Amino acid sequence: MIGEAQYTGRMDDVRAYHRSLYRLSLAYPAMYCITSTVGEGTITNLSAMGCSIETDEPLLTHQHVALRLLLPDKTESLAIDAAEVKWVNGTRAGVEFIQVERDANLRLHSFVWDKMIERIQVLQQQRAALS
Repeated sequence: MIGEAQYTGRMDDVRAYHRSLYRLSLAYPAMYCITSTVGEGTITNLSAMGCSIETDEPLLTHQHVALRLLLPDKTESLAIDAAEVKWVNGTRAGVEFIQVERDANLRLHSFVWDKMIERIQVLQQQRAALS
């Protein structure tokens, strides 16, 4: 059974390098499909170009998967038609989105953008409270 989705609302610790894309630290359920096998997992990191996912069974590096992300912005899942597993650490994997239908891509970018703006607003409020 897929667990309840929740946004953690925090970013990873500040690091010495900068990523080219904003990433959300979160926990949302997802489903993945490899050929005729379907599994469940939890997205633990999301950007407009990929995600990390904790799966019920280990994935393989360079494996191609289809994903369904269960995001809280809408009731229907967000389809990622094709993605490639870039790295694996046990049952956690990094996945790059390769093929995303136009409407799903717009929804994904909008979702990440909205969460980024929410995070900036929280940081501004925290900074103002310290002043």
